[in-house]
Amino acid sequence: MSSTTVLLLSISLFTLLFLTPSSNAAAASQKLWCVAKNNADDASLQRAIDWACGAGGADCSPIQQGRSCYDPNNFQATATYAFNDYFRKHGDDASCDFGSTAALSSLDPSHGDCKLPYSIQAVSNGGFVASANGVGPASPDYSGSGDQIGGLWVQVLITAVGFVLL
Repeated sequence: MSSTTVLLLSISLFTLLFLTPSSNAAAASQKLWCVAKNNADDASLQRAIDWACGAGGADCSPIQQGRSCYDPNNFQATATYAFNDYFRKHGDDASCDFGSTAALSSLDPSHGDCKLPYSIQAVSNGGFVASANGVGPASPDYSGSGDQIGGLWVQVLITAVGFVLL
């Protein structure tokens, strides 16, 4: 094999490996909470809470008097807990509406001792892929970083071998 062929092959390999996005970069995940909108009126929020905690099947025990998320002075936080619990059980964007009184947020609404669980939704190329649940706030997730670093070492190794063959 001529040195020109090896050089072109090495350059092609380098371009393919370093300029093509990895599969890890294509999918991103985001922590989401279903929160009460700050412009929703109290009467609409109360109807939505009643439905979520009743027919909707949300676990509203933490917002009962004496529990960690009970706050009689913060109606929006009370509604947020009920909405978020319902959303986590149903897992799709449509389950966070409640008559237009709720919306998805990436900002953690937890306060004091009231820690609201989050949902993680993975998005690939703008489309919904999957969801999972957790409890917020949480420490940063570094679980995917090893795959990216490992993939980088493989790319460097293959490129180095290509240059050695020159």
